[in-house]
Amino acid sequence: MSSISVSMTVNGKAVTKEVPTRTLLVTFLRDHLGLTGTHVGCDTSQCGACNVHVDGKCVKACTVLAAQADGTQVTTIEGLAKDGQLHPMQAAFKEHHALQCGFCTPGMIMTGVALAKENRNPSEREIRKYLEGNFCRCTGYHNIVVAIAAGAKAMAG
Repeated sequence: MSSISVSMTVNGKAVTKEVPTRTLLVTFLRDHLGLTGTHVGCDTSQCGACNVHVDGKCVKACTVLAAQADGTQVTTIEGLAKDGQLHPMQAAFKEHHALQCGFCTPGMIMTGVALAKENRNPSEREIRKYLEGNFCRCTGYHNIVVAIAAGAKAMAG
């Protein structure tokens, strides 16, 4: 199997690794960098558990080859907290009990952060529409929507 050298900045740190050419970004993050907060939920790009930000855009890491992310800035759930303080969206999820088992939570949070960067005051309808690519098998989404609204408000200052 052929391999390729991939370099990118992940959560503010430059990384370079030799990986098989067909390595997915989610596999690169989890297996090669040990960043296991990015989850593999469905293997079909349907669930959003693998959402990360690549150059500021929310993407499903199971649909991107690591080689395609070469030279980019990648932020994972592990890169949101700063100096031991939760990111406002993480804090909102905690405060509003927007998780059950926690498996989908990193992807939901990454999606929420992306929405809040685009729309500082999203409506419930806008939040629900933005979450269409994220599945949670435990909740009815109500607390997730409330948390994203609160997180967006906190991010707006």
